[in-house]
Amino acid sequence: MKKNFSNNSEYINRELSWIEFNKRVLNVSENPDTPLFERLKFVAITSSNFDEFFMVRVGSLNDQVNAGFNQKDPSGMTPLEQIENIFIYAKKLIDRQYKAFNDIQKELLGHNLKFASVEELSEEQRDYLQRYYIEKVYPVLTPILVDKRIQSPLVFNKSLNVGVLLENEKHEKFFGTVQVPSVLGRLVEVPGEGDMREFVSLEEIIKLNLEALFSGHRVVSSSCYRITRNADLTLDEEGAEDLLETIEESIKLRKWGAVVKLEVESGVDEELRSQLVDLFELSGDYVVDINGYIDLSFLMKFTGMQGYEQFKYKREEFQMHRAFKSDEDIFRIISKEDVLLHHPFESFDPVLKLVESAAKDKNVLAIKQVLYRVSGNSPIVDALVKAAESGKQVTVLVELKARFDEENNINWARRLEKAGCHVIYGIVGLKTHCKILLVVRMEETGIKRYVHLGTGNYNDDTAKLYTDIGYFTCNPQYGSDASRLFNMLSGHSKLENMYKLSSAPIDMRRKFERLIDREISNAQAGKKSRIACKLNSLVDYKMIKKLYEASNAGVKVDLVIRGICCLVPNIKDQSENITVRSIVGRYLEHSRIYYFYNDGDEEVFISSADWMTRNLDRRVELLVPVEDEESVEKLKNIIEINLKDNVNAKSMSSDGRYMKFKGGDKTLDSQKYFQERSVKENSIDKKLFKPKYSGINIG
Repeated sequence: MKKNFSNNSEYINRELSWIEFNKRVLNVSENPDTPLFERLKFVAITSSNFDEFFMVRVGSLNDQVNAGFNQKDPSGMTPLEQIENIFIYAKKLIDRQYKAFNDIQKELLGHNLKFASVEELSEEQRDYLQRYYIEKVYPVLTPILVDKRIQSPLVFNKSLNVGVLLENEKHEKFFGTVQVPSVLGRLVEVPGEGDMREFVSLEEIIKLNLEALFSGHRVVSSSCYRITRNADLTLDEEGAEDLLETIEESIKLRKWGAVVKLEVESGVDEELRSQLVDLFELSGDYVVDINGYIDLSFLMKFTGMQGYEQFKYKREEFQMHRAFKSDEDIFRIISKEDVLLHHPFESFDPVLKLVESAAKDKNVLAIKQVLYRVSGNSPIVDALVKAAESGKQVTVLVELKARFDEENNINWARRLEKAGCHVIYGIVGLKTHCKILLVVRMEETGIKRYVHLGTGNYNDDTAKLYTDIGYFTCNPQYGSDASRLFNMLSGHSKLENMYKLSSAPIDMRRKFERLIDREISNAQAGKKSRIACKLNSLVDYKMIKKLYEASNAGVKVDLVIRGICCLVPNIKDQSENITVRSIVGRYLEHSRIYYFYNDGDEEVFISSADWMTRNLDRRVELLVPVEDEESVEKLKNIIEINLKDNVNAKSMSSDGRYMKFKGGDKTLDSQKYFQERSVKENSIDKKLFKPKYSGINIG
């Protein structure tokens, strides 16, 4: 009998699942085995993650509340209930974040590094700060006094400010504010005694000088504060005459979105707190009290100090895949075999080399590529510009709607257009998120197409920090599919009759459903069945229902999900055959791999897409079957080792919480394993190499 999966208790709320993910990020900073500066980095990342979460997710929920939208999500909560729960759980996690930071500070003291308060400084140090203030800080400050003429001061999104309650000679009270200038460093080092290095925050230096800054007024109280605004941009693409200009205008509006969170220092004067709450039209529930420096993202820059390598991860040498170690022409290398790279353990350089070689090669006729997020000084963009300037046909889809990269992508788009590239901006209503590069080359036997397909962006910076998969092939069927995809993107033609690739939003969802249905049928027929997937997020409720159906049929389902997971595992008669684990470590887990046992005729795919509704229905994505034996075994091994990780991995329980693995004689850090394996494998002569992966144990 088919089970009805409609009970709200069968889904975990997306937003609370994300907070659980950010907790796992913070866990790295709480781990004493993590180097000290790396612990500070993860404290900073936790702050940055929260900023984006509140700007986008809470901003969107806030819009729903203001529009009177009260429909419950699949977990059973209305938008307002979700916001209320978000603040309850977020405040708890923020308190924990500051405890972690305070614990790290105590350890840093033992290494002669100190975040000092002004009260702890000597007279000489305070004199130094006063000179620093007069010479460097005061000239860039803009104090604002709020009176009847200025009802609402200009307070920028995510800017740090000092709010001041002032009193004049008539004992009238006013609110004043001054922005802590972001053009200056957040920390100022003061000369110390002996080996101790002491740092004071810029806001504390400003607070020391408020009486002079607001001369003629008495400072009653002061407190740092920071607001987060709704940055969930909505675009009318249909009505936009110029998409670039429309997005540029919407970026400006980000600064003035509705306030969704106010951070204030703990112990702030109640009258000043009330002024801030009224100023930004908030309820007290939207206020977060901070026990320490507001906005710890500045710690990322602090950890870049030279001379403290013992407090950082050992710098790893990313290996060149053995196929690309020779000086042989890259087109000949790819012609001989498909090659699968596992970043960052295997270098991203071959991807750069393919674009750069294509730009120079006189036999290359055309280069086509999708750019979603690229680095600040992108060598790929440089190569595409050179290719266009040399007369090659260069087509680049630049996704202008890549959130928080819009401005960067607009600049790249204009540069590419100026060089003579054919720049396209995708399809109205859809983001183009697939990762694909096509090089068309004239050879002795005729036209040949070289394709690179990946799970991550063409960004040489993040390729050193994210785990991703890249796949090179000149298989003509993949080449044909790539050409059809680009024709669809540039000419808005119908995408059909693909040989190998599946695409969203056209047929990827149906493809996944068929693959899962096949495992269900095999299980019901008494055959072995297995699904194992590595992805970033599982949110789509149709996919979750399908996985519940597979579990009930007896299919073993193992999921490695870094971030959000709305599926509830380990529930009898629902998901007892499903396991979920998350890996958060030195590198950001970003690759998407989908494995289906298929009664022994295994199929493995890589993809740009997670199992989220936006990926399956509102984005252009690709699902790529990987077929050559060595690459298949390599992907299977990645999943297998991820499933054995008991250092960076945590297992999800049926209440949505994540628990560390207990016991076991051997520890396995998957990221460390892949780094060591990459060194070992890529030092082997290609002629002697044979795959030695153990594969997934079906059992």
